[in-house]
Amino acid sequence: MSKSPNKHNRLYCTATPLPDGLPDEIEKGKVNPKDDPKERGKKLVEEYGFDKADTLKIWSFGPENQGPNMLIDTTKGVQFMNEIKDSMENAFQWATKEAVMTEENMRQVRINIMDVVLHADAIHRGGGQLIPTARRVYYACELTANPALQEPVFLAEITCPADCMGGVYQILN
Repeated sequence: MSKSPNKHNRLYCTATPLPDGLPDEIEKGKVNPKDDPKERGKKLVEEYGFDKADTLKIWSFGPENQGPNMLIDTTKGVQFMNEIKDSMENAFQWATKEAVMTEENMRQVRINIMDVVLHADAIHRGGGQLIPTARRVYYACELTANPALQEPVFLAEITCPADCMGGVYQILN
């Protein structure tokens, strides 16, 4: 849970890992944010055990609207959700691009928006209030969901004259 700076809005979210194999499918383009929502939903229900209602309320993939993370609206009967969708998505893109532990891209994270309490007056629920609040709640969700670090693997090609190769091997070792 996170409160907005003006204390008029509250966001309740949880984070869970995406099912094994789904992040790879997203990265290969087999599950895509541009796919037809019904076809994508059918695949997610059949192959990965998603709830059908959740698949129709996938707000965003991240980072950069195509990464292996999902923001899903699981709320029921909350007013003004369509008005805060842009702010929530912007904060999600930001949070997945610069994760809380390493400031690197997040991977295999599903953020569920569980409940939202918003002020009735639109001026109190603008982007300036909701983006930092949403980012804070996404970070808190990541930290409370037993996160794991993935080891980075880099490929480097080093070109040098033959007489310098001993020094290069020494530095690499």
